[in-house]
Amino acid sequence: MDFNMQYLSFFVIHTDGEESAASSGKRFKHYQTLEEDTYEDSEIQKFLDDEFKRIVKRKVERNPNSANAPTKIGRFMVEPGYELGSNQNYNLFQRLREADSKERFIGIADELVRIYMDTSAVRGGAFIIALSKLNTYFDEPFLFLLKCDFEPKIARISDERSLVSQVEMAISARSIKSIQYPHMPEEGMLEHWELKIHQASHARYFEDFLKYVSYEKPLPEVMGEQVVEMVHQYIADKWQEDESTERREEENAVEVWAASEKRDLQEWWTPEQVEVAAAALVEQKPDLAFSFKLGDVTVKGLLADFGGAIHFAKHNGRYVVVIEGDAFQFEKGMSPVELVQPLDLVDVMPRIGSRKPPEDADSEYSYTPAGEGPSHNDDVPW
Repeated sequence: MDFNMQYLSFFVIHTDGEESAASSGKRFKHYQTLEEDTYEDSEIQKFLDDEFKRIVKRKVERNPNSANAPTKIGRFMVEPGYELGSNQNYNLFQRLREADSKERFIGIADELVRIYMDTSAVRGGAFIIALSKLNTYFDEPFLFLLKCDFEPKIARISDERSLVSQVEMAISARSIKSIQYPHMPEEGMLEHWELKIHQASHARYFEDFLKYVSYEKPLPEVMGEQVVEMVHQYIADKWQEDESTERREEENAVEVWAASEKRDLQEWWTPEQVEVAAAALVEQKPDLAFSFKLGDVTVKGLLADFGGAIHFAKHNGRYVVVIEGDAFQFEKGMSPVELVQPLDLVDVMPRIGSRKPPEDADSEYSYTPAGEGPSHNDDVPW
């Protein structure tokens, strides 16, 4: 990628007592603003050598798997019927992109940093605002906002007497938080309604700063909403115009189920109905994760595996999960289970639901240390 730097402003933020980011002792200083020629010969160019390329190439999911995903797509919010120009965050970014002189860029950059300083989670560090063209594809520039927090306990090797000397205000490229505007969904394509935000820490610095930007819901939430919608549609088709008490009870049960964090098996649909509904979700995202807990055992797989490699059943009043595959694979935590000769499923079925509590268990299911009793398997080779 061929970047051509137009302007880069370097600010340093100080807070009195990093543990109290909301204190009144927050201040910042503009160190320098570089243009194309001065940037190319600067140390900051070496520091950020590949960072801009890394930011642009960084992959991002429109609907991340978690609400805490480090990289997200943000979209400027506007009232219905209004255009982008009505969004305050967009206007500030666009003014920076349209700056026609170094002095104007510095003035708007200073305004942006002042707004950032009003957020609740500000920490000391370097704040960099850069405007750069990606000549490979576009004639219009990208705006980059980079925040590097100060690194604690950094030292450089000194002389033989003192060994090390403390480095104040050290920053590192490995933990840079960034905003890229506009978002480039694919190479050669720009989305002016969107930006890409990256913040690896748990603190939501930039989300607090961008008050008029919204983010797509995480994938589990989106899929959950679709499942609830499917159930409501099923109830509507089942009851038609019937507004009976039974229907209202079913609808209430759905609301309770959907609002619960830990949910039991509902047993409302046949396996065939579940497979049809699951297929509609898998069509949107083939690698959609699927996990559950039966007793104390957790199983993780893909939703696409349900009905194929993963089966739910009941036997002797107990829930059963059957997982089929061509081969077992064990990794960490070696155990004797890896040595077992699997029984036929028909031989396992009578055991399900028949196990007695430990104090009443037959000797057939108890463990006897070697040398203290008869063995139940004379074929063990040791």
